[in-house]
Amino acid sequence: MWNSGLRCGVESMVIELGPKSRSSFGILIVVPLLFTSCGRPAISAQSTPVGSSTATASSPADRSCATTRAPDPPFVPPAPYSRLAPGDQFWYGTPALWTALPRNGAWLGLPREPAGYSQKVFWWRDSYNWQGEPTPQLRVTGTRVNGPAKPLVSSNATNAFAEDIGSAMLVGVNVPEAGCWMVIGHYGDTVLSFVIWIN
Repeated sequence: MWNSGLRCGVESMVIELGPKSRSSFGILIVVPLLFTSCGRPAISAQSTPVGSSTATASSPADRSCATTRAPDPPFVPPAPYSRLAPGDQFWYGTPALWTALPRNGAWLGLPREPAGYSQKVFWWRDSYNWQGEPTPQLRVTGTRVNGPAKPLVSSNATNAFAEDIGSAMLVGVNVPEAGCWMVIGHYGDTVLSFVIWIN
């Protein structure tokens, strides 16, 4: 899935991710939040995915979360990025900002820490270069849409690079409660949101 060359840098520091960090990417990817209804992710005009839709999550815990589903036709990132997302995921977004989401609409079995459920979310944008922008101007927020909860807490964005994923942006998030969440990525004037079930 992800090769052993995955690196995350913070400014000039390079950190080698261990096997546990790399394997967690396969079951995670990307981030939750809300300013509109659960079924309609808020996406700015310049980052509206074509043919995107929502559907009920296939999570046994809750079938009332209208999670973000794969667009039809599928979003294909610009070259040199792979046409297909890793594992059982799909690309979601536009060339201005995209991420990879699980096909079942859920991040299940996330580690539970004092700050909440922990996940690493990768984001991409056309022309992003991990060396040219080691600290990306990406901000991630999130809100639970099926009940009250404190907002999602995210780390500052850092950079990542590997031959199979190219230059990417990486944000760690902590989600205080399980449930249906909208996650929103903000990069300059571009906003991309998605809805996901977390447990």
